[in-house]
Amino acid sequence: MKTIAYVRVSTEDQIEHSPEAQRKRCLQHALNHNLGPVTFLSDEGVSGKTLDRPAMQEMIALVEADEVANVIVWRLDRMTRDSGDLSRLIKLFEQHCVSVFSITEGPVMVDTAAGRMQAGIQGVIAQYYRENVVENVNMGKLEAVQKGLWINRAPSGYDMINGRLVPNDMAPLISRVFELRSLGQSYPEIERATGIKYSTVRHICDNRVYLGFTRIRDDWFPGIHQPLVTQAMFDAAQRGNTTGRRIGKDLLSGKVVCSQCERRIAVEYNDKGTAIYRCKHRGQGCDIPGRSAPGLQRAACLAMRVLAEDKQLQAAIRHELGRQGSGARSAKPTSAGTVAKLRQRRNKLLELYYADKISPATFAEEELSLTRQIEAHEREATEAADSRQRQTVLADHFERVAAMLREVDIDRIWDAANDDERRTLINELVESVIVHPDRLQVAINGAPPLTVDFEEVGLRPAGMRTMVSKGGLEPPRDFSH
Repeated sequence: MKTIAYVRVSTEDQIEHSPEAQRKRCLQHALNHNLGPVTFLSDEGVSGKTLDRPAMQEMIALVEADEVANVIVWRLDRMTRDSGDLSRLIKLFEQHCVSVFSITEGPVMVDTAAGRMQAGIQGVIAQYYRENVVENVNMGKLEAVQKGLWINRAPSGYDMINGRLVPNDMAPLISRVFELRSLGQSYPEIERATGIKYSTVRHICDNRVYLGFTRIRDDWFPGIHQPLVTQAMFDAAQRGNTTGRRIGKDLLSGKVVCSQCERRIAVEYNDKGTAIYRCKHRGQGCDIPGRSAPGLQRAACLAMRVLAEDKQLQAAIRHELGRQGSGARSAKPTSAGTVAKLRQRRNKLLELYYADKISPATFAEEELSLTRQIEAHEREATEAADSRQRQTVLADHFERVAAMLREVDIDRIWDAANDDERRTLINELVESVIVHPDRLQVAINGAPPLTVDFEEVGLRPAGMRTMVSKGGLEPPRDFSH
């Protein structure tokens, strides 16, 4: 029967707990306790997060073959830093009557409840240490991302220069991908038009980096790099990605909303070939008259023109966005200093435990309390940051839209544009057209909904008898702006 001394050292342990130092301590322990010849098994430069290590697997095989009488380690976390894996090893040692010796923590009584509990506590502490190291690394990455930096490989359309994303020669092609997708083209069609592979096109259309955001895992933050598409264009591309939903031919398809059920209103055509938006879900729909697509398009144009020309309205919107942003900033955010102090206290707690100044039970209780405090503070900070981010994005987007509207003559461009160009204009600027029984509301991207009366855009109010089809549609007639 063998006495095995298991030695492991990871990259961060190389200096303080070298393999040679562990071997000497284990050999001395075997000599002092008459454990016989020692067989050394070493995993050097390997993390203890799993049991998938050559020497560890060899030791497990020897134990299962009943060839091991004793296992010596410098500390239990040399075998593993995962509490679940340590519990499985302890159970294995108990089943095969293997005595376990930890030079730092003393004999491990695997055949008693108290001994297994003690080993379990040591496993929790070891796992905490490993997770704390990982947490510190991830915290550094998170801080970089929160500053607006991109920490992954540069995506298509950007180069990484001095740690920052900078648009390259491919950037206009990225914008073209979103434009084509917003017009309803399929991925193969976009591949043929741009030369970008099908799989890359799909990834591009889903990637919020092109909106100016940066990410860590599934969390997105405002970036410091230049966006390549607007929110409206990105959203239009996502409508094309929605399973089971096709983009209609009408310019406002996917943007018309019922005020009662808040569902997207489908488009159909009457006997005169006019596109009609009528709420129709589960075969019935809400009691709101259908409205002709040309009238809703005129409402969208009117809202864009009003927002471009009405300086008082622009000032009121800026004031409201500023007021909301001020309210978000006034919410008490958790300072980084508070979290840093709690982390320092938790690290000090670990040092006290390793110095045998506090018991394992006290460590476990205090560590749990500190961890909960840290999580609560970080949660509050994240919520406050999210609120500030939303207000900042809204304000910035409104300014971009307002600047765009100042530079164009909506009526002239609309009259001269073809359907594809009109769709692009609507996708860039119009978020939705909300149909009420007595009015319309047009939401321009970045601005609150603007109310439009039916008469302003040549639509008949509901209830009037002069109709060309059911649903309250107006009779055909000329309309001047």
